[in-house]
Amino acid sequence: MLTRYYAAAGAGGLAVGVHTTQFAIRDPRIGLFEPVLALAREEMDRADRGREAPLVRIGGICGATAQALAEASAVADHGCHAGLLSLAALSQATDTELIVHCEHVAERLPLVGFYLQPLVGGRPLGYSFWRRFVEIPQVVAIKIAPFNRYQTLDVVRALADSGRDDVALYTGNDDTIVNDLITPFRFRTETGIVERRIVGGLLGHWAVWTRGAARLLADCHAAVASGHVSVALLRTAAEVTDANAAFFDAANGFVGCIAGINEVLRRQGLLTSARCLDPHDTLSPHQAEAIDRVCRAYPEMSDDDFVAAHLDEWLRA
Repeated sequence: MLTRYYAAAGAGGLAVGVHTTQFAIRDPRIGLFEPVLALAREEMDRADRGREAPLVRIGGICGATAQALAEASAVADHGCHAGLLSLAALSQATDTELIVHCEHVAERLPLVGFYLQPLVGGRPLGYSFWRRFVEIPQVVAIKIAPFNRYQTLDVVRALADSGRDDVALYTGNDDTIVNDLITPFRFRTETGIVERRIVGGLLGHWAVWTRGAARLLADCHAAVASGHVSVALLRTAAEVTDANAAFFDAANGFVGCIAGINEVLRRQGLLTSARCLDPHDTLSPHQAEAIDRVCRAYPEMSDDDFVAAHLDEWLRA
């Protein structure tokens, strides 16, 4: 049902086997990685039959090289267009070792790079890494999610310096979504002034209130096209960050981020429970009250009415 909701809400694509899908699906005792990929493919095939533009399909890839290669093959076999490659498991690897790893995985399918914030398991990845990473021909996009402006600039500058204009940048910086989407990143390179923009979001935050998120992305694109960013859009930027703080449990180091997303979906009737596969993934103390507050504060961002109007339809489909 969630896939039906996301497609109807206006999402341009879906990522499966990633953080919000819960990494625990890979646990051999649970054994849900390939079944989830298969079900997602079935539902996205169904959705595409009624869409003008097909959903972009991204599959999560984790682990050291042997595991990553196996997951890349599974992701490709289940119809994903690209793999979102986490490097969290290679925390001690050198840049050269990381690039070799990425090149091996890229032989299986196109790659989406992933700069994951260290607080939730990522590792620092400097300009020199990203400059080499974008030289891999199969790289088609990068998700920038270090929650750090300096590190975000490293990625965008590396892409600008490479001269490539065929790599899409997506924000995963849930703390500054709107600012990422409206900012022109301009750099002086060896070939002249180059400007790059972050064109979309690959965001856990957009796993909830997705209809509003689709409208927000359209508003950001319209502001970029007009060359004018309104005060109202800047105000929305702060409100989105405030809502994310509750959903992602920023007060507790993001410990309750998956449970927080599930709780919002549960309240809408899209999930029957906020429980996670890992019993340690639960709402933090006072997180439910924080979610209560932002739901009251920003009803215009919510898509509760949209969900209520279509819930029976998605259940029957």
